[in-house]
Amino acid sequence: MNKNNYNVVGVMSGTSLDGIDVAYVNFTFSETWSYQITAAETIPYTQNWQKILSEAVNFDEHKLRKLDRDYTHLLGKVISEFLVKNDIFDPHAVCSHGHTIKHEPENGFTLQIGNQPELAKLLNCKVVCDFRVQDVQLGGQGAPLVPVGDELLFGKYDYCLNIGGFANISTINGGKRLAYDICAVNTVLNVLSQHINLPYDKDGEVAASGKVIPGLREELEKIPFYGLRPPKSLGIEWVQKHIFPLFQKYGSIPDLLRTYTEHAAEMIANEFRNSSEEKVLVTGGGAFNQFLIAEIQKRTKTEVVIPPADVVNFKEALIFAFLGVLKLRGENNVLSSVTGASKDHSSGKIFNA
Repeated sequence: MNKNNYNVVGVMSGTSLDGIDVAYVNFTFSETWSYQITAAETIPYTQNWQKILSEAVNFDEHKLRKLDRDYTHLLGKVISEFLVKNDIFDPHAVCSHGHTIKHEPENGFTLQIGNQPELAKLLNCKVVCDFRVQDVQLGGQGAPLVPVGDELLFGKYDYCLNIGGFANISTINGGKRLAYDICAVNTVLNVLSQHINLPYDKDGEVAASGKVIPGLREELEKIPFYGLRPPKSLGIEWVQKHIFPLFQKYGSIPDLLRTYTEHAAEMIANEFRNSSEEKVLVTGGGAFNQFLIAEIQKRTKTEVVIPPADVVNFKEALIFAFLGVLKLRGENNVLSSVTGASKDHSSGKIFNA
């Protein structure tokens, strides 16, 4: 294997539950890293799998073990079909994030399912996975992990903003890479949309038709998380505890969508230094929410850049592929300045077929 050239598969499933992102990527190192996505696809979850994954945070230990096995088999099937469909033979590795069920770094715990050694046997391929646990064991948040890719693959941007289930950002501050979760986004907007029988609010059209609820906006702004200093990260448990209960006493779904979309835009824009000389790269499903993006741009002089669709849709799969490459090389793929761990480290497990 050329130690400076890797063909790997990156696999990511996020909190928005839209599906499993799979990307086949070539990485080349020559003084700096470059990449090319040669095939990528999102394989949607069935309604049954969406239901199971959305409820799994409440599963007991026995049900979680069974789910872990079942999800590992699902990943094996999805990835195998992707490899066959795209005539991909003998990749150097499959680098898989799995799916987060519980993320409680304050309790020293994080759980991603689908990271069983059996995945390598199912794929007959080397697998690099389970990237978060080691960081939590080292006192870190176990998140975000993408910033090392922001630094080495997207360093020309002043900020990298991902808007998915949650919005997270990374940037250089004081000579160090700093990254953290900002607020919940699609984990909230999608649930609200589903109340009016929409899977999501396409282009933010429903939100744009609503009116801001001042009382709700004020309550949202007072949530203690926003006053915390990084490192900090969010999980679905936090949304269920701090966000959803606030909606119960307020108005229509369009008004709730409008209020929360503007709230998220405000929280995100607050993180920029507000300079017209700076650029923010925006990826994740939220990059397609035209109303949200316009509300962010309205609140900052920082230029909002939406890259080509393959980067918008598959940046996290791309970067988990890259984290796997760094792990194979024995190089650090998690930054303590980002997660709060006791040291930079090379995280993940390697399973051979």
